Amino acid sequence: MIRCYIGLGANLEQPVLQLEQAVLALRQLPDTTLVAVSDFYGSKPMGPQDQPDYVNAVAALDTELGPEALLDQLQQIEQQQGRQRKALRWGPRTLDLDLLLYGNQHIHSERLTVPHYGMKQREFVLYPLHQLAPQLVLPCGTALTSLLALVPENGLTILK
Repeated sequence: MIRCYIGLGANLEQPVLQLEQAVLALRQLPDTTLVAVSDFYGSKPMGPQDQPDYVNAVAALDTELGPEALLDQLQQIEQQQGRQRKALRWGPRTLDLDLLLYGNQHIHSERLTVPHYGMKQREFVLYPLHQLAPQLVLPCGTALTSLLALVPENGLTILK
């Protein structure tokens, strides 16, 4: 089993409900155990500001799925919940599931980059991740706590 961390985000069509449904779907993944889910956090949009605020969380999974098989499963959950991939980067979405960490592996393929390329700068990833794994050290050797000292909360609020 490999410990993975998944970032969850939504800002359309009842975002709290979208994350709750995504958590239920994560529980059903084959060869995978949902270990824990952080609180849900409200955050400002990272991209265009003319969109609703986001709801974000992080889930910890233990899985026997390979990284790309896990990615396939995550994208299937997104599609089942109405995700439509558009050209607009960081635009509004019903659900976004990002594979943040896959054990201590570095993965760079056409479809997948792990650790997730932007996680070190995103408060809506770092704070929920810290809630689940306060002693975590990233594959690059950086302690999660040292990143929190560099990334302000930026209005992040716990919703539930």
